[in-house]
Amino acid sequence: MPKVMIAEDDATMVSLLKTLLKMEGFEVVVLSADADVPEAIRNERPDVVLLDVHLARQSGLEILDSIRGASDIQDTQVVMSSGANVKEECINHGANGFLLKPYMPDDLISLLKRNIKAR
Repeated sequence: MPKVMIAEDDATMVSLLKTLLKMEGFEVVVLSADADVPEAIRNERPDVVLLDVHLARQSGLEILDSIRGASDIQDTQVVMSSGANVKEECINHGANGFLLKPYMPDDLISLLKRNIKAR
């Protein structure tokens, strides 16, 4: 069962994502808003990370930079999401995909599946 790690600080969004992803057959790991994402990736070894660009106390882009700069986890598939269209910036920082909020569940699922296949 593919494992998806969610780093998102909107509790409602997290709840919806968890329900949706579990229904689609994914194992789901949810991080707290101020979690150490690179450390969590090392511990959980997810197939793909769904990372919000704007977390309460952290920048998703800075987190992505630290993932890409760490030799042991730099190949982790990371899909970024944001209410602002910052796709180009996310891709330039090394994201494997980008979703503009609000997005359709089907778009999320197909993007996650594509990234899991790309691993």
